[in-house]
Amino acid sequence: MPIKKHLAVTSLLGASFAALGQNSFIVEDLKVEGLQRVALGAALTHIPINVGDQVDDYTVSKTIKALFASGHFDDISAYRDGNQVIFKVKERPTIASIEFDGNKDIKDEQLQESLDQQNIRAGETLDRTVIDSVEKGLIEFFHSIGKYNAKIEMSIVELPRNRVRLKLDFKEGDAASVRQINLVGNELFSDEELLKLVESQQDLPWWKFLSSDRYQKQTIEGDLEKIRSYYLDRGYLRFNIDSTQVSVSPERESVYVTANLTEGEQYMVKDFEFIGDLLGREDLIRSVVPLKSGELYNGSIVTATEEFIKSYLARFGYANAEVRTVPDIDDENKEVKLTLAVDPGKRVYVRRIAVNGNQVTADHVVRREMTQLEGAWLSNQSLERSKLQIQRLPYMESVDFEVKPIPGVDDQVDVDFKVKEQPAGSFQAGVAYGSYGGLQFNVGVSESNFLGTGNQLAFNINTGRGSKRYTVSYTNPYFTPDGVSQGSSIFYSDFDGSKLGLIDYDQTNYGIGTNFGFPIDAVNRINFGVRWIEEELDRIPDYEQSRVMRLAFTDPENPDAGFDFTKYELSVGWSRITVNRGMFPTDGSRQSATFRVTTPNSDLNFFKVNYDSRFYWPVSNDHRWVFSARAGLAYGNGYGEINGFEQTLPFQEFYRITEMELRGFDRNTILPRALQRSPSSLGGTPLPDGTVPGSIGGDPQFDNLIQGGRIGGNAKALAGIEMIVPTPFMDEENTSSVRTSFFVDAANVWDTEFDADRYTNLSPDVYKTLSDYSDPSRFRVSTGLSVQWISPMGPMLISFAYPLKKEEDDETDFISFNISNTF
Repeated sequence: MPIKKHLAVTSLLGASFAALGQNSFIVEDLKVEGLQRVALGAALTHIPINVGDQVDDYTVSKTIKALFASGHFDDISAYRDGNQVIFKVKERPTIASIEFDGNKDIKDEQLQESLDQQNIRAGETLDRTVIDSVEKGLIEFFHSIGKYNAKIEMSIVELPRNRVRLKLDFKEGDAASVRQINLVGNELFSDEELLKLVESQQDLPWWKFLSSDRYQKQTIEGDLEKIRSYYLDRGYLRFNIDSTQVSVSPERESVYVTANLTEGEQYMVKDFEFIGDLLGREDLIRSVVPLKSGELYNGSIVTATEEFIKSYLARFGYANAEVRTVPDIDDENKEVKLTLAVDPGKRVYVRRIAVNGNQVTADHVVRREMTQLEGAWLSNQSLERSKLQIQRLPYMESVDFEVKPIPGVDDQVDVDFKVKEQPAGSFQAGVAYGSYGGLQFNVGVSESNFLGTGNQLAFNINTGRGSKRYTVSYTNPYFTPDGVSQGSSIFYSDFDGSKLGLIDYDQTNYGIGTNFGFPIDAVNRINFGVRWIEEELDRIPDYEQSRVMRLAFTDPENPDAGFDFTKYELSVGWSRITVNRGMFPTDGSRQSATFRVTTPNSDLNFFKVNYDSRFYWPVSNDHRWVFSARAGLAYGNGYGEINGFEQTLPFQEFYRITEMELRGFDRNTILPRALQRSPSSLGGTPLPDGTVPGSIGGDPQFDNLIQGGRIGGNAKALAGIEMIVPTPFMDEENTSSVRTSFFVDAANVWDTEFDADRYTNLSPDVYKTLSDYSDPSRFRVSTGLSVQWISPMGPMLISFAYPLKKEEDDETDFISFNISNTF
């Protein structure tokens, strides 16, 4: 509906302003009739005349224009009643609601954002003059994405109390495809070579239905910039795209794109210089920038040099530095001299840092991870480091920051950190079934952000067939303000190896421990710990691997008694963490090494060394495709002598493999077996009454070899690779809580103290049943699919695995499922 901008100047008494001609009068009173939503005082502020003013036709006309300019009215009329002026108005209607129907390519949020720019939203008055421009803008958008048959109908539904409902009906139609991209003028590089650079695809055959040749204006513009960069990166400084034509077929179902190119010739960088203020660091900057004299001109290197200088200056608080490269081109010699004009601007300081989005975590817990401080100069390096360190917290899902200029102040800014928390507490539960382990359960409660303090408190109860463990632990990552951490734990465990496919023994231990961590820098840390452990062992069978322990500690007067040990353990560890977030990282690495040793006054003397690492390399820019690799090594052994026997690693400290470390194989199934050599004997000559008075030893070659349950070894190696892929049917918002990957796992445990030569004098039939448990190359390998989800109960993992390399008596599991607090 067009807006009426006419001037109705008639008198209620029959005498009009027009009839008065240029006659004027003194205003004795002003009235505004028809107001509903607009207050009288607000209306009068837009009327430039007052009681007592002298007015005429021109003055009233200006007043009506001023009222229209206020944006509140659709229609305005002015009347004279004696010396009284009456303005009758019709207010613009209020938008009650806005509805979208039929839109597929544009989300409702995008449409509303476009309308917001025109001040069209629920609760605002409707300016009918912008309706046509909104429709044209949306049509232009559809054309830019190749939908030339798109139509938009905007209807206005009148509602009571001067309200309206806007309804936009979309008929998008099908998108036009790119039928052909023509490059004209290229001689140095072929069409095929240049078109490999572009994202737009043309005239795809039907069998490539997973690809898209849909026309999009922004994509074509980006493709032409890629071609431009390709030439500039190879020295063609005069390269130019002279013109671009997009032709639409008559049926509007396909487009033809033609770009006219001028290639020019290659140019060398004769020299480059800096002008402006480089804070006295010109020599340093010149030595490290990638730009070099005497080399072929490269546009990417020039851009990288500009960005490096700006980034370098931003480290010292010059956040608004400008760097502009001015080329001085010598067309005769095909050389260019580059002048980089540097303006650092004013040093910018941070006035205030705000933290938003933390519903549970206390403010100071987030702030203590920041290296950017209030009152200090703004440093992009410190901001990025702060973001990274906050994001590594296990209870943070995502972190972003925004630098906000302060109006009227050019050397101060505010910084807003916006965090999104994820469940820090978890109910821990696990269910697994294997031929050795049977049905197993673990239950626990873990809170990584206890009461919002950033401290971790955990109660864990792990029970299953043959295994029980109870643990209470508490960790304060900021025991001191400078980042020294302190953790303590109390534990009790009861273990029956025979019920888990291991040798038949019972183990009970309990103890207490504490540790301190000291930061070296932002990514490296050293930890020191001490533990006191009381251990009891019962029913230890006489196997080769437990022989030293039995000989050293068995009580001759009570050979069937159990063993009691007191151990004092010291540990030192190093960790390096560069991952970009605590859960489901997509870039960086985790590495750790630990050395643990019992003190000489312990009943058992041994040491263990462990190294673990995991690396993440993003394959795509959006970090949805990530390649990951992991590796782990461990070794342990005894030291010194006890009761005249040289110590080895106690068998209960042997390394084992879990189903999480080697998916597709049952727990403990690939471990070395316990061995027992049983000498054969020959019976004596029977007596007349049939009794045998005794026996004599037989030849060792007739000894029996008893292979017991799995026992483990003193060396262990793990390796694996994963390709993390987008989870089907999940949008980008859920990538931080759901992860899908294809994996290959490999692992082995062996015993370096095992000597197969000790069994060579057995009979060939017995000896061939013996495996060489000292061989580190007996790796088992599996592959499969894994899905991980941070559920409300805690991280959940389900794996489908298939063994690629296994041995005859290995037990395998195709499906494994686990809910726990770590992966």
